[in-house]
Amino acid sequence: MKAMKKTTLAVLINTALFSAAGYAADAQVQDQAKANQLEVISVTARKRVENAQEIPVSVSALQGDNLEAYSSAGMDIRFMNAKIPSLAVESSFGRSFPRFYVRGLGNTDFDLNASQPVSLVVDEVVQENPILKGFPVFDMERVEVLRGPQGTLFGRNTPAGLVKFDSVKPSEDTSGYAALSYGTLGAIDFEGAVGTALTDNLSMRISGLHQEKDDYIDNRAEGFEQDDVLGGYEENATRIQFLYEADDFSALLNYHWRDLDGTPIVFHTNIAKPGTNEIRDDFDADVVYQDAAEFATQQVTTQGANLKLEWDLSDTHTLTSISAWESAEIYSRADVDGGYLGNPIEDSYAVWWGAQSADAIPDHNQYTQELRLSSNLNGPLNYQTGVFYYYEDLIIDSYDFVTSTADDVNHGAQNGYSTQDQETTAYAVFGSVDYDVSEDLSMTVGVRYSHDEKDFTAKLIDNPFSDTDKEETNFTESANPSDSHVSWDVSGVYKLNDDVNVFARLANSFRAPSVQGRILYDQNVSVADSETTNSFETGIKSDVLDGRGRVNATVYYFVMNDQQLTAVGGESNSNTLLNADKTVGYGFELDTQWILTDEINASFNVSYNSTEIQDDGLEVATCGSGTCTVTDPTNQVPGAFGPVTMANIDGNSLPNSPEWIANFTLRYATEIADGEFFAYTDWSYRSDINFFLYRAEEFNGKALLEGGIRTGYNWESGNNEYQVSAFVRNLTDEQVIIGGVDFNNNSGMVNEPRYIGAEFKVNFF
Repeated sequence: MKAMKKTTLAVLINTALFSAAGYAADAQVQDQAKANQLEVISVTARKRVENAQEIPVSVSALQGDNLEAYSSAGMDIRFMNAKIPSLAVESSFGRSFPRFYVRGLGNTDFDLNASQPVSLVVDEVVQENPILKGFPVFDMERVEVLRGPQGTLFGRNTPAGLVKFDSVKPSEDTSGYAALSYGTLGAIDFEGAVGTALTDNLSMRISGLHQEKDDYIDNRAEGFEQDDVLGGYEENATRIQFLYEADDFSALLNYHWRDLDGTPIVFHTNIAKPGTNEIRDDFDADVVYQDAAEFATQQVTTQGANLKLEWDLSDTHTLTSISAWESAEIYSRADVDGGYLGNPIEDSYAVWWGAQSADAIPDHNQYTQELRLSSNLNGPLNYQTGVFYYYEDLIIDSYDFVTSTADDVNHGAQNGYSTQDQETTAYAVFGSVDYDVSEDLSMTVGVRYSHDEKDFTAKLIDNPFSDTDKEETNFTESANPSDSHVSWDVSGVYKLNDDVNVFARLANSFRAPSVQGRILYDQNVSVADSETTNSFETGIKSDVLDGRGRVNATVYYFVMNDQQLTAVGGESNSNTLLNADKTVGYGFELDTQWILTDEINASFNVSYNSTEIQDDGLEVATCGSGTCTVTDPTNQVPGAFGPVTMANIDGNSLPNSPEWIANFTLRYATEIADGEFFAYTDWSYRSDINFFLYRAEEFNGKALLEGGIRTGYNWESGNNEYQVSAFVRNLTDEQVIIGGVDFNNNSGMVNEPRYIGAEFKVNFF
């Protein structure tokens, strides 16, 4: 293990904590009043509504002002990046296909069949396909992040943890809101909701969102010049819910729909200075030099419905049934190399060969069914038990297109086609028991048996590398992996006093076998065996300073066996699945909240995550054009287009896994006239990251510090609350490289630039 040095960030953490504690201690001496205390955070991390301070789970929640500020400026779900300890989010698709990382564990795979070790659960329904994970965030009650294995209650593919969204539910009270903002580059963001009772037993809530931004990126490639060709989007989403409530029965019906029409994230060729991770001097984020920008498009449609039925059985048990259907469609086409054909030695905007491709899901359906029985006993013993079923039918198409000169009639014509077809069936039986050993000690034991199997076939139908008889080079390959596993966890909470709890948790979880068959460029179907995780964590949850402060801290250690890794890029625009013998991780998380005065609230959160791959002989291909500066031990092996440089990744940290994540918020509010003036700022930091399994100077993302401010005025009139505000995201306009494409000329992406906007919002009751 590397020794932790006392960095500037560590000094900042210590200073902030001790100064805040000292200030609050003085305040406590002067005034012990309890009128102004931190609110109780209720979570459903264990499928019950519980106080977050009293459960043996490392969980953080976003809600209220924080959630509203983070998601402003028309942001997609990536706004959560570095906003919660140990959580990172990124995407090489843009507003769709987010990839989540918890405690350093995630998956860089960009194929539409990618499996991720961080599960996303929305309104109690797992969203397995990566396109389902990009549904916009609006009219949301809270967001929870559960860190560490969650394999007992939440099941498949949760060895790292899960992100959980809970929308606002219908109620008998008439209420709602509407918010409209306008900002940089003509961006419009509207969202609203209205709910009311329809009868004595039936209520409904309709929520909606509309976001749009103009294309603003110009193409300056010779022969392909075009103004305002990239960067814009239009997105619409709706959620409709009906809630029926009787004395001992309730039924909640949820239908949701999303439509996105825009362009994918922009790739810039040769973005870094050779041998460094510095952006080149002539870089302009609003300009590209691409020969296929005119064809770029991203169209996404998702929809789903779920029905939750609950029966109260004699006041001692609750029977819950959740039936759900989800569907996703996408077509995304981009100039992946980010440049145009030429000699990159003479022209930094040129590439050796063109890479213009598209990926699509023309057909997808996911069906899930959960049935569970929960006790509501008055004694020391309570339990949950249930069954779960999952079925997914998925088709993925991949396309290649001719890249040539502007006057070539074949430029942009389809030149390759492959398809994947996969059916996944999974089922599980689970149970969890809570027992109060004494008034101060509670224990939980959980177990889950899971079975998962896939039926996969990949077909290369139109080989882009064959100019003559393509049928001779086309082929079909199938795979049928399956596995069963018993996951478990044992945890306990001990109450030191009314304000301080300590907890410990041992947990085991697994990720089912994965298949990768993006065979358009690399004719290879790869299978990764199941990965398993054993994790230990312990921590303290405390309300301090007479309820005006909250400090939660967790330390953890895990060992993952046969971790599923994805080697992306290299010689081709493809992926290959690998299993590493072992991956070891350890770290800590600190969540704090403070009421500094009656007018000032603050929070400070930080996490340290260390990961290390331990596999002596594990090697992956490095950058395809040989233009990056690899810092790992290397050797050369024969390849389809010449020698391939292979890097030994033993001892490397996992990709997109920052060691440090920190977040700070400060809110000031004071009464003025008949309303409230407020000012809010938030700052998030993540340390440097590697984009790939191997280490290279050009593919190391620099540390990123982003901040935002929001200021405005709230007032009431009649039965309504009103708010006007102005806000800025990425206040310092800091831009760094956040992702790369390594198979051709070191292409990369940058983070969002500064955004300035204003909003009007009304809440009605």
